[in-house]
Formats: sequence, structure tokens, C-alpha cells
Amino acid sequence: MTGGSKGIGRAVVERLAADGLSVFAVGRDSDALADIAQSAATRGWDVETAACDVTDEDAVTTLFERVGPIDVLVPNAGVSASAPVHRTSLDDWNRHLAVNATGVFLTARAALPAMRERDHGRIVVVASAAALRGARYISAYAASKHAALGFVRSLASEVAGSGITANAVCPGYVDSAMTTRSIANISAQTGRGEQDARAVLERQQPLGRLVEPDEVAAAVAFLASDAAAPINGQTLVLDGGGIQH
Repeated sequence: MTGGSKGIGRAVVERLAADGLSVFAVGRDSDALADIAQSAATRGWDVETAACDVTDEDAVTTLFERVGPIDVLVPNAGVSASAPVHRTSLDDWNRHLAVNATGVFLTARAALPAMRERDHGRIVVVASAAALRGARYISAYAASKHAALGFVRSLASEVAGSGITANAVCPGYVDSAMTTRSIANISAQTGRGEQDARAVLERQQPLGRLVEPDEVAAAVAFLASDAAAPINGQTLVLDGGGIQH
């Protein structure tokens, strides 16, 4: 589980651990990882943690050598920033692609050989509704999420007919730290209060509110389960019905 120490990632770690899975939570914030490990221990869950930069090929290789074969991979590490195209730097563009797309590729590539050897595995990528549509000021983010979803669909075609599946969950705006930063950015750029800025994002979703991290975790847990064995190459959108495809 990459990006596993905060927000959606933490919710997924806790859901899978509560379901009885042994979970390896990966992130970059050592303090947050220590906190989730301590919390899991008090609940009797089997959760280990490790720090890793998912954009670093050698670091990912070393991580998977340490972890060994896994049954479920959830690439969730992500970054998000907003700016109009003419103010988007190449560094920002490359950073989005590196974390949101290359990180998915590197971790999936590392997990696949053992999954193929055992003919079993679930890869559930946490993408975004932005993987299916564009919007103002998120060109780098949307492009990187489109890339991640394209990778999932291609990977699914490669593993079709085996015991491995590759799917994606695409939530709309989630009540998380990432969205809190977006709200602050809207507030700073428009002069709106943060409550008004939050309402702007809520109105963009047919759901009428932000998606809860636990709701994303439930979708991931389903796609990771044996019950989802026939589901491959699919996109589960969590926004209350805004995207029809």
C-alpha cells in the first residue's frame, strides 16, 4: 500500500487490516508511519511500515525484495497542485507524472513477477475522477491520472485470463489533506472564505458532499477481494454519478 500513512491511504490500510490482511504500509512521512503502526498494534492488526520514494526505481526494487510476494497491491501515493497551464513549471509537471504515474508503473512492475508465478494477485490503483475528465488549473494532475488509468487498462489486458486483476478506483474530491490544500488555494486565489471554497468543490459533485476516505477504502477492499475475481480493467467512479462511461 503506497501513500499508506495519511488520508485515503491510511483508511485503506485500516480497512484491509481490519478485514484480516497483513498489510505493509509505505509512505514518506516517518512520523505518520510510526503513528499508524502504533495504532494498528493497539488494535491487534498486522501492519508493518516502510519509507520509500515510489519514483526511485532502486528504492522500489529494494522495498519489494524486503516485502517479498504480495497478494494485493494498492498504488495510492499521489501529489496534487493547481495552476493555470501558463504558470505550470516543468518541474511541477514532471513531479506529477513521476509520483502519480511512474510510481504506479514501478510498484506494479515489481509486484507482478511473484503474482504471475502464483497466478494470483489484485492490483487496485487509486486514481481520480480527474483521470476521466479535464478541469481548469489541474492540467498536470489530470494528465498524470489519465496516464495511470491508461496503464491500468493496458496492464489488465496483459493479465486477462489469469488469476491476476488490475482495476482502478476514481473518487471525486475526498475529505482529505490534499483537498484541504485545494480549498486553501481556492480561498487564496478568489478571496472566498474556506467554507465557501469547500462548498464550491461540494457543488461540483452530484453527491453534494466530499467523498469520505472510508468510502474509497470500501471500494478498494471489494476490488481486492475474491468476490471481485471476474472484474478486470474496470474503473469504479466514486462521485455520486457525475461521470457516465
